[in-house]
Amino acid sequence: MNNKHILVIFPHPDDESFGTSGTISKFRAEGVPVTYLCGTLGEMGRNMGNPVFANRETLYTYRKKELAEAAKELDIDVELLGYRDKTLEFEPLDELAQHLKERILAYGATTIITHYPGYAVHPDHDALGAAVVKAVELIEPGKRPEVWMHAITNNHEDELGEPDFIFDIEPYWERKEAAIRAHLSQVDGMMNLIENHEQTSKQIQRLKREQFYRLTLSS
Repeated sequence: MNNKHILVIFPHPDDESFGTSGTISKFRAEGVPVTYLCGTLGEMGRNMGNPVFANRETLYTYRKKELAEAAKELDIDVELLGYRDKTLEFEPLDELAQHLKERILAYGATTIITHYPGYAVHPDHDALGAAVVKAVELIEPGKRPEVWMHAITNNHEDELGEPDFIFDIEPYWERKEAAIRAHLSQVDGMMNLIENHEQTSKQIQRLKREQFYRLTLSS
């Protein structure tokens, strides 16, 4: 019997699709359950669809539905953590970490995928990644899940070295693309531009390579 359970912990709807949906699909193909703990509804995002169909008051409703559709494509469960977009860096770290610790233990997570603090570009990414690290530190050694951290900055390999896990997710590309496209308010038109523009075709190749650093904690 498979006793693994993967938790993906990111701040926004679409973080799971862009950064890890190939790896998620690999786990699901192996029969491993995956749950996405989504920090916010991305209600402060700048993209409102192309052509525009949302506004500042309605964006969260679209993003919630889009996340549900992406989760359906990936065959994963979702729990909304209920924080407000672009405010995670202002949440008390200890309180956020304690909340995450409770959810991690409740799910019996064996592996967590999150952002690498300081190498994740967006303040929400860095803040939630740091809270995940703190949460795992609060768990008794021997019972801690493994933590895989997704670095986004252009210089991360120069400073951190080669990632511990590198996955060519070409076999799962169709599922990843479907999950990305589910986030219509954020990506409509963008994927077609990437696919049809010579200078940006490299972005597709980057999307087909998912990589993570393993967190190392002292006992």
